[in-house]
Amino acid sequence: MPADRPTAARADRNWGELLLVDDDTVFTRVLGRALNARGFTVHTAASPAEAMARLDSEGGLRPDFAVLDLNLGGSSGLKLIGAARRANPDCRIVVLTGYASISTAVDAIKLGADQYLAKPIEVDAIVRALLELQTPDQDDAGESTLSVSRLEWEHIQRVLADNGGNISATARALKMHRRTLQRKLTKRPVRE
Repeated sequence: MPADRPTAARADRNWGELLLVDDDTVFTRVLGRALNARGFTVHTAASPAEAMARLDSEGGLRPDFAVLDLNLGGSSGLKLIGAARRANPDCRIVVLTGYASISTAVDAIKLGADQYLAKPIEVDAIVRALLELQTPDQDDAGESTLSVSRLEWEHIQRVLADNGGNISATARALKMHRRTLQRKLTKRPVRE
């Protein structure tokens, strides 16, 4: 990984190998081209299995950077953080998600992600995160804060996933009546 980092990514410089993992083929193609134009050598994967095959094969990919989608067709992109770190301990990892929550952000950082960004997001923001150019702005925190309803929905989904989709076990873990939980699960996620 380059030691000196300029204030903006330049296409005339090769920043290194980047693994982009997302199950949305159109998004992957567009983001991959944009990152390639900004100086990254982009390798894509559409599933955790495909990403693992790229990382674990003999002479496999040793990415300098990784951009991982959180939800990969029902599987968690967080599982790939460890594999990317094993392939290259200095790999800069950014997790993208369409359903940002505090609990998944904490999990991503604990597992070794360097940044956690909510979609939709501009390519330049991803590049800044990859190149460590983004400094946290304390005044900007209010704009990305999730509503209480959205946080509740995210927490319920997380506990439900932890209990393998078992509604009764989830209700017990949440100390909530089973019917109340069922009613909350039938509602669509709260939009921000």
